[in-house]
Amino acid sequence: MFLDRVKILVRAGAGGDGAATFRQEAHVPRGGPDGGDGGRGGSIHLTVDPGQTTLRDFSYRHHFRADSGGRGSRARRHGKAGGDLVLAVPPGTAVYDDETGELIADLVASGQAAMVARGGRGGLGNTHFKTSTHQAPRHAQKGEPGQERWVRLELRLIADIGLVGLPNAGKSTLLAALTAAHPKIADYPFTTLEPNLGVMDLGIEDRRLPTIADVPGLIEGASEGAGLGHAFLRHIERTRVLVHLVDGAARDPEWDHQVIRDELLAHDPVLLEKPILVAFNKVDLPVAAEAWPAFQRARRSEGIPVLAIAASEGRGITAFRTALGKLLPSAETLAEPPEPTGVVVHRIETLEDGFGVERDADGAFRVRGRRVERLAAQTNFDVEESSERFQRDLERMGVDAELRRAGIARGDLVRFGEVELEWSGEAWSAERWAEPE
Repeated sequence: MFLDRVKILVRAGAGGDGAATFRQEAHVPRGGPDGGDGGRGGSIHLTVDPGQTTLRDFSYRHHFRADSGGRGSRARRHGKAGGDLVLAVPPGTAVYDDETGELIADLVASGQAAMVARGGRGGLGNTHFKTSTHQAPRHAQKGEPGQERWVRLELRLIADIGLVGLPNAGKSTLLAALTAAHPKIADYPFTTLEPNLGVMDLGIEDRRLPTIADVPGLIEGASEGAGLGHAFLRHIERTRVLVHLVDGAARDPEWDHQVIRDELLAHDPVLLEKPILVAFNKVDLPVAAEAWPAFQRARRSEGIPVLAIAASEGRGITAFRTALGKLLPSAETLAEPPEPTGVVVHRIETLEDGFGVERDADGAFRVRGRRVERLAAQTNFDVEESSERFQRDLERMGVDAELRRAGIARGDLVRFGEVELEWSGEAWSAERWAEPE
């Protein structure tokens, strides 16, 4: 089964909790804090494996989790870092955030990688919070949760030549005649249900070895989701050259030719800007031989290269190879991935240090901001000292004043990422915040 679109859930590992411990050694009275830091959580990466051609490995497993970091311990022992999880994908895989639709990475080159879920930071042990006036801090940070999200993987085959046409035009037969591929061939529409790839030999003196992708037959309305071919239009986006195969024995070859051009235009107008070679197939049949002169004149008047072939008999294949060779770039260029080149998108977190206050649909207040959400996630509210420290941090950042301006009242819920707290008073105090049961 050819799988070219999947959705997976990735969960990075959480950071380990920092330790709140104190030295307990003989002859060391009133030993100071010695809690170690928690280890960072493992991240999840996608990397290109040129040996893969489909997303089949994700057909049965859709949830992936990296290891969490280890807890810190006494004697300033740091927790072990969680192991990263690396998932292999084929060249040409585009990665999207499924919720927002934003492109995360477009992985094309062999070995190219992108992080899709970042592991959480390890919590700091209580040794970091010792001061001249606070010699025995019981506060230690919890580990930061790892990033979790659904990502969508879409594969667009990386091929030098894309072979398109209506069902039963003879694309699989032509692919077999040009390459060593052995696609399923039969005299009925929609024989090809998944893209086939082959490598074409241009001749003894030509060292180039371009790849050809045979895309399942398109029909009218394919760009809008009709038929079998609509799911595969994306596979010709990366090609350098398009071969448009027309069934010369069809009822109206001219109409067939225009239908495919209209679908390519509707899907992406850039496709018609690529070099295109039209192949008029089945000229071994009388009806096709009769239609060929008029079809040839029409294409020449449009400035579109066209050749007559009979793929099943191998007629015209040598000339066809030569014509394709002239449209293809040099061997050096062919060695590089076709456009668009791979890219990993790095976005600036606009609320890294700042914050914003808004209302959720249920009336609860939500405080957004990378820093303040991290503070909440890493605070152990069961420890009074940690809760008080969190309150002081919010006051210093201005969150307290902003919540007041937004009209917060006793009993209102306030959310910081996954942490939900209840406002229970007018003044800051240890009892003011309580996690709802």
